[in-house]
Amino acid sequence: MEFTLFLDESGDHGLDKIDPGFPVFTLCGIMFTISGYKRMTDCLNSVKHHFWGEKEVIFHSRDIRKCNKEFSILLDLDVKRQFYERLNSCLKNGSYRIIAAAIDKNKHIQTYGHIADNPYEIALSFIIERSIFLLDDVKSTFKTIKIIIERRGKKEDYQLASHFEKIKARGTGFISRERIRRYDMKIEFRSKKENINGLQISDLIAYPISNHIIHPERANPAFDLIVDKFYLKDGKRYGLKKFP
Repeated sequence: MEFTLFLDESGDHGLDKIDPGFPVFTLCGIMFTISGYKRMTDCLNSVKHHFWGEKEVIFHSRDIRKCNKEFSILLDLDVKRQFYERLNSCLKNGSYRIIAAAIDKNKHIQTYGHIADNPYEIALSFIIERSIFLLDDVKSTFKTIKIIIERRGKKEDYQLASHFEKIKARGTGFISRERIRRYDMKIEFRSKKENINGLQISDLIAYPISNHIIHPERANPAFDLIVDKFYLKDGKRYGLKKFP
């Protein structure tokens, strides 16, 4: 079986200046099979065609929330209602699993001080670990996984690719390198401009996860919509790792 894991982020992974209103960095992974991804792509493209007449519109969480750019049509409340009904239907009925990691940056610094590791690298390690757990549960003799991450910059992408290779070569505290090597696992960096629906789904879902971590007591309909999509193992929500 072949799987694709799309990764996008919410929040800033930097530790130098932390926004007191948004102190969490979330890396959100969305795992699809080939057939599940095709159905999701068809669903999203139907939404795009309905409201914009073509499928080249790129869904971006912030622009949608702010009604910016092409999403200014959402200033019409009736259009906004119809748009969210269709989009929410895609998210609710789609066949995928969420594997996300959220780093509380203040607690991270308080715990580890100046030797604190890069939150992006920590989050990637968690997601790979739990992706392996998920793949182990799938009854198939051979499984490949392609990890697609939104491109950020040459330096940042190189650092992340290097960290990924270290994980494959050494394993992690919970996953041995031999266990990782059971799978054909590769990483790709792609631009948001390429209009990859999987990255757009990851972007849409990452924000409500961050809000849930920051304000767990607040109403969060967007999180409630996708809560049953998190990867479960032994009755526990392994698809959401909070750190520290």
